[in-house]
Amino acid sequence: MIFQETPLSGAYLIELERRGDDRGFFARTFCAQEFAAQDLVTNFVQGNMSLSRDAGTLRGLHFQHAPAQETKLIRCVAGALFDVIVDIRPGSKTYLQSFSAELSAQNGLAMYVPKGFAHGFQTLQPDSVASYMVDEYYSPQDEGGFRYDDPALSIMWPHEVTEISAKDTSWPLIEND
Repeated sequence: MIFQETPLSGAYLIELERRGDDRGFFARTFCAQEFAAQDLVTNFVQGNMSLSRDAGTLRGLHFQHAPAQETKLIRCVAGALFDVIVDIRPGSKTYLQSFSAELSAQNGLAMYVPKGFAHGFQTLQPDSVASYMVDEYYSPQDEGGFRYDDPALSIMWPHEVTEISAKDTSWPLIEND
């Protein structure tokens, strides 16, 4: 795996190191030793998957409050996602700054999202599947989020939002949080 630092401290894009032949390729998607060598979380306790049927579907921006803050490792295993993370660590030099990348089944990139970040994505293709691992168990009472269109974040989503949950449209604006 090739670990690429993002402009947001502690967050990484992770590229597959493909070993190919006439049959296709093989690549590791996770290795505890390689993650530990980068001082990244290695103890993931839950794996999740979401299917979004329509292109333009938006999920997020989600996070967990302490004590249930979670580190996530997100990968797109079908279709393509515009994946966004937002630094919400008070006192961070990049507080409320975002970083985005296209994750697709084709490019094999993964986003490593440390604790203290909000996360969301918009699907770029129909029937897109996100697969992600987390290092904490989901805690509904500790769930939080921000609106995808919050002016304080100025995220430029690539497409019109075609589908979004009622919950995701009702998150508070940051100035009111």
